[in-house]
Amino acid sequence: MTGIRLQQEESADLTQIRAAGTGGDLVSDDDRSLAADSWSIKSDYGSTLDDDQRHADAAEALSAAANCRSASDYSSDKEELDAEGVASMLGLQSYWDAAYADELTNFHEHGHAGEVWFGDDVMDVIASWTKSLCFEISQGCIPNHVDDIKSETVEENDKYLSSWSVLDIGMGNGLLLHELAKLGVHFEILLVMNMHIHICDLAVITTDWFSDLTGVDYSEGAVNLARRLADRDGFSNINLLVDDVLETKLNRQFQLVMDKGTLDAIGLHPDGAIKRTMYWESVSKLVASGGILVITSCNNTKDELVQEVENLKQRRIDVSLVESESMKGHEASRDPPFRYLNHVRTYPTFMFGGSVGSRVATVAFLRN
Repeated sequence: MTGIRLQQEESADLTQIRAAGTGGDLVSDDDRSLAADSWSIKSDYGSTLDDDQRHADAAEALSAAANCRSASDYSSDKEELDAEGVASMLGLQSYWDAAYADELTNFHEHGHAGEVWFGDDVMDVIASWTKSLCFEISQGCIPNHVDDIKSETVEENDKYLSSWSVLDIGMGNGLLLHELAKLGVHFEILLVMNMHIHICDLAVITTDWFSDLTGVDYSEGAVNLARRLADRDGFSNINLLVDDVLETKLNRQFQLVMDKGTLDAIGLHPDGAIKRTMYWESVSKLVASGGILVITSCNNTKDELVQEVENLKQRRIDVSLVESESMKGHEASRDPPFRYLNHVRTYPTFMFGGSVGSRVATVAFLRN
């Protein structure tokens, strides 16, 4: 990915948001999600700015999104922290604990649900696209652009999404889980054989969706807010727990695991590279065999996320070379835990530096 400097009108909006946040006035949900909704660029050709610029812009946008708290609120030594300092804070649990304490106050006093990370429109796209993708998988139909994954026989119970287990890691206020639980329209897949290749035609059917839903966050304040919103909006059946994905205490696997911005925040930790490795190792244990991992990021392109999965494969091979006692054991470890399945192609795009990009990437991976 790469972050870009906000254009003049966007910068002006963020200045106003920060002023509102530091002045103690109530900040609206729309204002809080402005930066997370529209600040980065992606390109099929990779990053166009260096890592220092990436972290500077990530810090600027995420700082504005996280309750619009000014950097000086966290430092008595200087008026404003530099980009590296802000980036480090945004990867710390203490920052988000403070952010969700404010969100809870706003909810109690004004009924506000808090920010929708990346914005309502992106959340709606994630939910509807994920439902359609999961229904395809449930019917044994792999997207026809993926030519190296064969359709497999699906267990009878798994043909109904209401039986699927769903986990949202770092769920924040939990509103994405609400969208996944809502009644809606799905697509019945009609399989047509053409030269031994499955071609999927779609027919619209109204049905219910996921019902076995779990959300986790390492911030107790986030979980408390999510519980109150779930009770208010009629989703009290959603299981909401305090849990750190990097040191998860969950002892079950899920057929669908969602991540909307959690990997981004982990990457802003001072030990971000190590934390990201821990993330992939942990998530690979949470996604059931044949299950799906859907990651939405404003700090990585589709290609960068796919490459990160490939890097995980290489790390496992390297470890096996040192630890395995037989070539058979070494060969067995070559397969990566995930492989690219699909990505959202409908986000608005724009030109930057000669490349076509979008402000957010949503990528699905299939668990081997």
